[in-house]
Amino acid sequence: MPLISPSILAADFANLQRDVEMLNRSEADYMHVDIMDGMFVPNISFGMPVCQAVNRHAQKPLDVHLMIVDPDRYLKDFRQAGAEIITVHYEACPHLHRTVQHIRELGAQPGVALNPHTPVELLTDILTDISLVLIMSVNPGFGGQTFIENTYRKVRKLAEMRRESGADFLIEIDGGVNSENAPPLLKAGADMLVAGSFVFKSPDPLQTISILKNTE
Repeated sequence: MPLISPSILAADFANLQRDVEMLNRSEADYMHVDIMDGMFVPNISFGMPVCQAVNRHAQKPLDVHLMIVDPDRYLKDFRQAGAEIITVHYEACPHLHRTVQHIRELGAQPGVALNPHTPVELLTDILTDISLVLIMSVNPGFGGQTFIENTYRKVRKLAEMRRESGADFLIEIDGGVNSENAPPLLKAGADMLVAGSFVFKSPDPLQTISILKNTE
């Protein structure tokens, strides 16, 4: 049974408290918070104040995904804003090991995200230091994109690396996740699914989350 982390990027920002309370009632395990700076990715989402606002109403841990340049400047701020998981991008961190250690020192779980073109093999030397690897299955920056089929191969390879290294981290998939690709993703080795548009644009988000949660 996978962990489910609905992305509030797809929520109704004018009714954010309502949507967060809906997620509280759901079978979701986390709330995924996408932070975008308009530089690392070609879009701007929201920052610490919105993260804090979500955290005030959330009864599930916040899974914060920093799609920003120089994330080290803001790790403490997002931890104070309620982040339980802080995921940074491999492509944005020249001193990744130091960044990961800092996240852990702050009391959060460190995650590392990979863009679609970035090979999983580049994480070989840090696998035992991280709690989560987030594989982007779309190009980051916008919701509602089409799932990239090469993701399955990357998940299988990463799961193999996990077995061989004896590391203990979650494999999270973000982008274009739905009820059709969820089963093969789990079969390939994924543990955690992020879903935004598929949840919030469905007629019954609670039922949609339940369907994802009970995927085998």
